[in-house]
Amino acid sequence: MLKHELRKKYLKLRKELSDSFVSDASLKIANLVRQIPIWDFFYFHIFLSIEENKEVDTLPLITLLQGMDKNLVIPKVKGANSMEHFLLTDSTVLKKNNWHIPEPIDGIPVPVDKIDVVFVPLLTVDTHGNRVGYGKGFYDNFLQQCRIDTLKIGLSLFELEEEPITDSHENDVPLDYCITPSGIRQF
Repeated sequence: MLKHELRKKYLKLRKELSDSFVSDASLKIANLVRQIPIWDFFYFHIFLSIEENKEVDTLPLITLLQGMDKNLVIPKVKGANSMEHFLLTDSTVLKKNNWHIPEPIDGIPVPVDKIDVVFVPLLTVDTHGNRVGYGKGFYDNFLQQCRIDTLKIGLSLFELEEEPITDSHENDVPLDYCITPSGIRQF
């Protein structure tokens, strides 16, 4: 399928989800993260959920990672298709941007080459690890800047799309894992 068709399909499906489903599914996803061999790493990049878009709620995962004394890094939009990355601390002040994404106002910058694991937002992913996001290219650009050994883990409220995404291009960086409420898929 084409990305624009999948984007339309999954945005519609998300609107139909109940808040309780999103909450329960997000907790299941956070608990499944424990099964992935990532616990020797130090810097974990995580997106802050857009509640209005019924994204995976990353708060349970953030709580888990903080409980394991991991360094959490969060993004902030910086111009067209790029992001800055800041350490999430107890003193981090967040403000929603124009897309309703909670972002740090400022903080301690973290260079991309320090990041070991990236939890990636998405609308859907196929069985080859190719993801469909909102189409702005922020994560595509970011993932290209990451080290080759940085683990990329997608978080999805839906199961993987069986039909391959046919219009992937060279800027698309495939995932290493995807976690859905029902399990973990490694690519």
